[in-house]
Amino acid sequence: MKNKMKDSIVVGFALFSMFFGAGNLIFPPSLGNKLGDQYLLGIIGFVLTGVGLPLLAILACSKGNGSFEGITNKIGTKFTLILTTVLFFAIGPLLAIPRTAATTFEISILPFFPTWSPIIVMAIYFLINLFFVLRRSSIIDTIGKFLTPALIIILTIVIVKGVIDPIGEIVPTGATNILSTSLLEGYQTMDALAALLFAGVITSSIIQKGYKGKEVNSVLLKASVIAVIGLAFVYGGLTFIGAHTVNLVDAGISNTSLLVFIANKILGTFGVVLIGAAIGLACLTTSIGLLTAGATFFEKVTNGKLSYKFNAIAISLISYVIACQGVDKIVKLSVPILNVLYPVAITIIVVTMLNKFITNIIAIRLAVYVSLVCGLLFSFFGSSLSFMPLASVGFGWVIPTIIALVIGLFIKPNKIA
Repeated sequence: MKNKMKDSIVVGFALFSMFFGAGNLIFPPSLGNKLGDQYLLGIIGFVLTGVGLPLLAILACSKGNGSFEGITNKIGTKFTLILTTVLFFAIGPLLAIPRTAATTFEISILPFFPTWSPIIVMAIYFLINLFFVLRRSSIIDTIGKFLTPALIIILTIVIVKGVIDPIGEIVPTGATNILSTSLLEGYQTMDALAALLFAGVITSSIIQKGYKGKEVNSVLLKASVIAVIGLAFVYGGLTFIGAHTVNLVDAGISNTSLLVFIANKILGTFGVVLIGAAIGLACLTTSIGLLTAGATFFEKVTNGKLSYKFNAIAISLISYVIACQGVDKIVKLSVPILNVLYPVAITIIVVTMLNKFITNIIAIRLAVYVSLVCGLLFSFFGSSLSFMPLASVGFGWVIPTIIALVIGLFIKPNKIA
């Protein structure tokens, strides 16, 4: 017998765990520190792109049989393959996996062993990754089921104590373009991109529980509300606490150092140990999952020409080289990449969510291609395109994409089959 509320809660926690990456925790405190007394608008912006977009991505994929391919194949099978490959590179060896390693070193190791070499520590980190990935062991998955609740409990204590007993004063920072800055900062979670690739897992789990048709979307919607509340609490709470640190830390403090500072200020050395251990292990489980998914994907798309083992080792080596650059450099590297990928992802999500009204395939393709071209142009030649509407706040691609969509609607009125 189906219990819709119980199943919605279970799926909601699954969604929360999917988007709740330990690496993401370094961004909200830093955002709060930059914004000071403007933190509330910052929370809204960060939650919109860091939480809202991933959930819209899941809902959009549910309209295409639960998969990313289901909503992009109409644009073109080659386009889908290329975009999926690029997304796997982004959430794999280029950005997400290296960030887990660098975050682990800077939060879990460096505060206690400041003389240890990141080159050696991260080499060990990836050897541990490969040990589990090549064995395809389920042990780390079992451990992971306990890590998320443990990390949530620790963060809840930090947030509640930090709200009740603030660690400092909230002061103005003179920050400008608050909302746009916060929206772009939410890109750094990379959860919307990951959601497009892993949406099928969530949808399939609902279907396996016996739900069909509109029931699937009903459970998914309720689950999404649960995940939104949980993520908004964590991200909002950490941003609020970060806003109290403006006068307590140097302006150039790194993202990871700020989180360590907050943990120490609120819970003392014991808090730093707790949060360091939890985040380190959570990053490990995340990177193992991403490594496994990436190695499997590239084995599949090459029809076995690149073996699972080869892919796992290659991804680990690339990730290791990038991880050694440190979290802040990885974040800088990610900005132009995400500024190319997010316009495309957002456009695909929006046209899919509006599929009852936007049925012209020419309009859809034109909008997606223009968003891609604009993303590329603004990422690499942004300064010379500052005259474009919204370019100064990082959203210069929006107006051209809308114009392309409108023009496409008049080119050919064929409906999607």
